[in-house]
Amino acid sequence: MVLASVEKIVGLQKKTSGIRNICILAHVDHGKTTLADCLISSNGIISSRLAGKLRYLDSREDEQIRGITMKSSAISLHFVKGDQEYLINLIDSPGHVDFSSEVSTAVRLCDGSIIVVDAVEGVCPQTQAVLRQAWLENIRPVLVINKIDRLIVELKLTPQEAYLHLKNILEQINAVTGALFTSKVLEERAEKETESESISDTSPGEQIYDWSTGLEDTDDSHLYFSPEHGNVVFASAIDGWGFGIEHFAKLYSQKIGIKPAVLLKTLWGDYYLNTKAKKIMKGDQSKGKKPLFVQLVLDNIWSLYEAVMKRDKEKIEKIVTSLGLKIGARESRHTDPKVQLNAICSQWLPISDAVLSMVCNKIPSPLDITAERVEKLMCVGARTFDSLPPETQELKSAFMKCSSEGPVIVFVSKMFPVDSKALPQNKPRPLTQEEIAHRRELAKKRHAEKLAASQGKELPEEPPSENSSEGTGKTDDTKGEEQQLTGQGDSMTSKAVKQEPENKESFIAFARVFSGVAKRGQKIFVLGPKYDPAESLHKLSAQCCATDDLPVVPHMTCCTLENLYLLMGRELEDLEEVPAGNVLGIGGLQDFVLKSATLSTSPACPPFTPLNFEATPIVRVAVEPKHPSEMPQLVRGMKLLNQADPCVQVLIQETGEHVLVTAGEVHLQRCLDDLKERFAKVQISVSAPIIPFRETITRPPKVDMVNEEIGKQQKVAVIHQTKEDQNKIPEGVQVDSDGLVTISTPNKQATLSVRAMPLPEEVTRLLEENSDLIRTMEQLNTSLNEDKKTHEINQKTLDRIKEFKEKLEKNLQGRRWRNAVDQIWSFGPRKCGPNILLYNFEGYKKSVWQCLGNTVKEVSKYRDFDNSIVSGFQLATLSGPMCEEPLMGVCFTVEKWEINKIGDTLSSSRQDSGERDATEHQNEDNTLASSCTNEGHSVNEHQERNQSGTESPEKISKQKGELLIADCYGPFSGQLIATMKEACRYALQAKPQRLMAAMYTCEIMATAEVLGRVYAVLSKREGRVLQEEMKEGTDVFIIKAVLPVAESFGFADEIRKRTSGLASPQLVFSHWEIISSDPFWVPTTEEEYLHFGEKADSENQARKYMNAVRKRKGLYVEEKIVEHAEKQRTLSRNK
Repeated sequence: MVLASVEKIVGLQKKTSGIRNICILAHVDHGKTTLADCLISSNGIISSRLAGKLRYLDSREDEQIRGITMKSSAISLHFVKGDQEYLINLIDSPGHVDFSSEVSTAVRLCDGSIIVVDAVEGVCPQTQAVLRQAWLENIRPVLVINKIDRLIVELKLTPQEAYLHLKNILEQINAVTGALFTSKVLEERAEKETESESISDTSPGEQIYDWSTGLEDTDDSHLYFSPEHGNVVFASAIDGWGFGIEHFAKLYSQKIGIKPAVLLKTLWGDYYLNTKAKKIMKGDQSKGKKPLFVQLVLDNIWSLYEAVMKRDKEKIEKIVTSLGLKIGARESRHTDPKVQLNAICSQWLPISDAVLSMVCNKIPSPLDITAERVEKLMCVGARTFDSLPPETQELKSAFMKCSSEGPVIVFVSKMFPVDSKALPQNKPRPLTQEEIAHRRELAKKRHAEKLAASQGKELPEEPPSENSSEGTGKTDDTKGEEQQLTGQGDSMTSKAVKQEPENKESFIAFARVFSGVAKRGQKIFVLGPKYDPAESLHKLSAQCCATDDLPVVPHMTCCTLENLYLLMGRELEDLEEVPAGNVLGIGGLQDFVLKSATLSTSPACPPFTPLNFEATPIVRVAVEPKHPSEMPQLVRGMKLLNQADPCVQVLIQETGEHVLVTAGEVHLQRCLDDLKERFAKVQISVSAPIIPFRETITRPPKVDMVNEEIGKQQKVAVIHQTKEDQNKIPEGVQVDSDGLVTISTPNKQATLSVRAMPLPEEVTRLLEENSDLIRTMEQLNTSLNEDKKTHEINQKTLDRIKEFKEKLEKNLQGRRWRNAVDQIWSFGPRKCGPNILLYNFEGYKKSVWQCLGNTVKEVSKYRDFDNSIVSGFQLATLSGPMCEEPLMGVCFTVEKWEINKIGDTLSSSRQDSGERDATEHQNEDNTLASSCTNEGHSVNEHQERNQSGTESPEKISKQKGELLIADCYGPFSGQLIATMKEACRYALQAKPQRLMAAMYTCEIMATAEVLGRVYAVLSKREGRVLQEEMKEGTDVFIIKAVLPVAESFGFADEIRKRTSGLASPQLVFSHWEIISSDPFWVPTTEEEYLHFGEKADSENQARKYMNAVRKRKGLYVEEKIVEHAEKQRTLSRNK
């Protein structure tokens, strides 16, 4: 097939029904990029001989070196099927878990996906992850089972065994899809049940739930992969062949004389051919017959491989002539049998035809976008489609029609950097005839001058021109010299013209047009993720456009589409306009879009739902330039890196460090390389990875370190641990035996009693999973307190909050947690974390469940200062006492809060001033700063009122004196914040403290001979094996383990080295786990001394981690610097 011209592709872009937007998804090393190569070679962009070796879409140098894809890149292909012409926008995506954010950006722009599965390895963890991502975005998947040649060459399976193996893989994949589908159906059914319950008031005894009925009624036949449905292709991309069973059904229908439709249904499954009766019968297994698929398909492929591998020339010739193929002399004489195989197979069963025709048949065009997907894209957060403004709902039809008349709606899924030299407008253009003639004249003239100068003729010397150095060729062959000169002149002019963007990075938006026609130079709105069309439509008319003079609307700016590009892998082509349904690159958005955005000409368009990323960034490093003077370049470079990578986070910590947060080691390495070589272009030094920990408390242990019951053993008074414990707590802080801490503010006007308790694990997990919901509750409560009715509370959100509350009540049961859920005062840190603050004292009522309708307007002495208590709790949970890391799974209960006289007067004065000053309204969720300013405000007003002489002089002096006491320690609210923070920290120290480490789940595929080495590396790094199972039909074991993030650096490299590359791990962040050892433990009983020695030399893991974090943060670390100082180690032992 010939290379399609840009004009041809532009023509095809206008026919929406013939467009297919697809991405290739798979586990790492399952053959995505090789498959992409085969499809690209069908368009003549690369040679078919190089397909699989070139890896055309891996354009980065480190991708080629490592042999893995690290970014998603797109290319447009032209495919002709019968009389139909198709334009296929193909996006290749990475399979490595560190780059799963790139998969999310690719999936959003597509209507379908090709799932590639290795025939030997089968379904791997990342295969399940990409299937889930495709499912969440509502795009239709088709399946390619790749590397079937490995079943023949490596595993040496018989065709019958291979058939059973393939059948098994299909079942595994369908099981994953089935699980996703089941959960969705049950969810919908549950929603319907709750709706019908609210409508019908039947007694609970009348309804019988049968959850499976929903599943039985729903049609799921289109979901599953099955060869007879035409959504499965069997292939070997490296050998260039692939087929769907319809190919063989057509072929054999003529030979055997059975209708193609019948063959299509029976070629896959338990059917066999009765040759005498020329009938297809069922039940091959029971009768010991070969299944049709084995007999008609696999046997042929196996015999071809056998003939080529054994160099059986006669058989090869026979096969080639019977198939009617032509094999070149070079291929047939080649020493490598794979070359010959590729030549035969790629003609007999071309993989590009099989895959692309499956794509065209099974994957919907942009016109067939489902209403469900459109609604999902348009509804951000908890909003439902019906709650959007009517102008916005009208846009749904523009989406569905992909009409060119409608408003332009474009979604940008990521920004990617391109070297400015690679942009079409900066490429050196070929010279015209006139320019070449002009250059030739100049060269001749210069040559003549040189000759004259060398012969000593007195010619007036010209100043040496820019190009004079080029004419150094002393050859008499002027023709060659002219060519050399013109070539060099060409490059010189192009350099001169474009000197400035030489080392600049240009950012191009990776986008898709969902509606309308995007034109170059068009003005368009950029809508941020928090943009709300309901609010802006009050200010703007729905018909206004980006060229008008408009009032300022939050989260919305205007920009111009400067350049539109056709993405062709490593190349870019200029376009004038792009109609709906196409994938494109947009230049000139780098100042307007950070990572992703929605562009539209209509202000009624809502921002699309944010992309859902599978991997959470967890690996942090601090970076700084080697030369401090280069700091500005580093800061600029980090800004560019942040824009170029969808998953990376760039922060400046309180310490002033510049921190990169990445998804894993490989991702970190790529980000650092980019920073050094592309964006900052300075030498940087990188800190050791900053490992996050969490602090928590546990119940007091029942046994000590040598499993003796605590309390039974007599203590050995060598280390006075009790004294140390007393020293920790300063004067003025009382600690009860059960851990209740009582503390007063510095001016002794308020007293707090706080107790800390560990939360049950299920509750901590529940709080973590629902952090977004808690944040939403916080926003709703704030708007209720300010009496704002900005947006009507959505019923769905309320149901989710109710359900969350019920789950909390279910998990917090027992005497200690009585009424705890109703007494929740706040969550923390940052008001949405996995810690809880409860109030348990008389005379105060406030609830985080206000949004559920049980609002309590509190009028009491505590009302004005309750923010201070909450702020103190937030600060305490943000940095714990062990090593200033956030807390997790802790519940603080305020059991007593007494405010003395001064507090009352302050509080009453605030109430008076509030009544007099209408502008100041009481807001229960006021921030720390505003509570302080209000404090000063009320004190001043109090004094003014005192000066007006309405009260007796004695009272005035008394109150003034009291106010001075408050002032000398700073504002009263500030004192409360500090006191609450201290109380929480002491309450925490009164209980057994523990560190929590971040854990990875680790999946390792390894053969039996290297299992021992894998286990050795895991145990050395504190890993814990959860399960080990053998993959059916192979000698590969799958090991599932958990591994602390702190121990994971260099883990993948070490495993590869120790196993000679036979095992490779996939690390994904999983959960937080308590480290069982106590960081403050010292031996106290006799048994512990005998077992651990006086200094407890055996490494205390928790203490090691804690001290490392404290050192990094510059906190005090308690450790001996010199040991055995009195012993002179040089003396011999026997003296």
